[in-house]
Amino acid sequence: MIDYTIIGVSQLSEMQQAAYEAWQRSNSDLVLLSPTGSGKTLAYLLPLLESLDCTSDKVQAVVIVPSRELAAQTVEVVKSLKTKVRSLACYGGRPTMQEHRQMESVHPHLVISTPGRLVDHLEKQNFEVGDVRTLVIDEFDKCLELGFHDEMKQALFCLPQVQRRILLSATETDQIPRFVNLSQAVRLDYQQSVPQNESKQERVSLKVVNSPIKDKLDTLLDLLRSLGEVQSIVFLNYREAVERVYQFLHKNGVACEQFHGGMEQDRRERALFKFSNGSSNVLVSTDLGSRGLDMPDTDVIIHYHLPLNEQAFIHRNGRTARWLATGRAFMILNEEERLPDYVGEAPTFYLPKQLPPVSQPKMATIYIGKGKKDKLSKMDIMGFLCKIGGLERSQVGRIDVQDHCSYAAVSLPEIKSVLRRVEGQKIKGIKTIFREAK
Repeated sequence: MIDYTIIGVSQLSEMQQAAYEAWQRSNSDLVLLSPTGSGKTLAYLLPLLESLDCTSDKVQAVVIVPSRELAAQTVEVVKSLKTKVRSLACYGGRPTMQEHRQMESVHPHLVISTPGRLVDHLEKQNFEVGDVRTLVIDEFDKCLELGFHDEMKQALFCLPQVQRRILLSATETDQIPRFVNLSQAVRLDYQQSVPQNESKQERVSLKVVNSPIKDKLDTLLDLLRSLGEVQSIVFLNYREAVERVYQFLHKNGVACEQFHGGMEQDRRERALFKFSNGSSNVLVSTDLGSRGLDMPDTDVIIHYHLPLNEQAFIHRNGRTARWLATGRAFMILNEEERLPDYVGEAPTFYLPKQLPPVSQPKMATIYIGKGKKDKLSKMDIMGFLCKIGGLERSQVGRIDVQDHCSYAAVSLPEIKSVLRRVEGQKIKGIKTIFREAK
């Protein structure tokens, strides 16, 4: 088995071990149901990567995912496992031709793609499909919920040699469409897989915050002030509402980012980096941010808008209660709103009369105009910031290296002095841009 301990996993969970064994012991398809944050990505990647022939230059497996972020993160997991498998993420927001050139250069064994972009590549015959024997659909229910039924149907039509399928979901799915063509599937259901002495209520503490008026903006701001130095995601149902709330919070001094499907890809990535590395305390998001994102340190979920259904409620809360972790969730209700039946009852959280000032983050993010394509690594950036930037290692936080740029979190009080020191300097012999990421 692939050495998964190199990514910080000491041992496989019961679900991951069961998925691995089910795949190894039969030739059947696999349907895996398990909670958000329980490690489904690793559960399917371990047996899948072992099944690929790394001596070949052909694409042998395709993974369909509902979002760009999940595609990119899955490729990062593949790379972190240090196998010889070559993978490539494909998604909208950048030219298809650019990805085609990458395919011709990388010769991936594994393609991880959003549905629409996958169909685009398949219809243009940008890679050979004759050796694609395995298909994975991650967040299958989310793909259908987002309206990718026709794209997935077309993609499977263009992959006639697929012999095995893996479908993954965090919630129970309705009848699986016939175009998936499941054959004697093994079904593993770990939706309720938590220790018997630990209830969901104990993992996620849910409270109601009452807004005295229909517009909840002031109540949200007061709630954030009362929470202090925590990482919070505020969920809304519409892009326009996300932008409105973001502008209000930003105007009132809250270090926040916005995240929704209408944003350009680089802005979405930058928002996630800044939230994940502690440069922003608050992420204002549609339900696009409720699944497939690696944000393990989220402390609080705030439902500004009531979730559209129970599944949305579960996935939103799953951002804080990552597997066996604990977290808090708040539902802001105005006088016209009531808790949905699937929530039941929840105690009221009373905002204190005396509120502290808006909490500021401890970190800031530096944008570096070079990345993996320039042979830049996390260690290169760490060494540069310490040697040239004058920082201690403890003053450097998370570092994210992308293909053509990088982001590094540094202590907020040091950001200006660091930028002065590195201005005009070369990193790994390369001159580039250093600036604070806005």
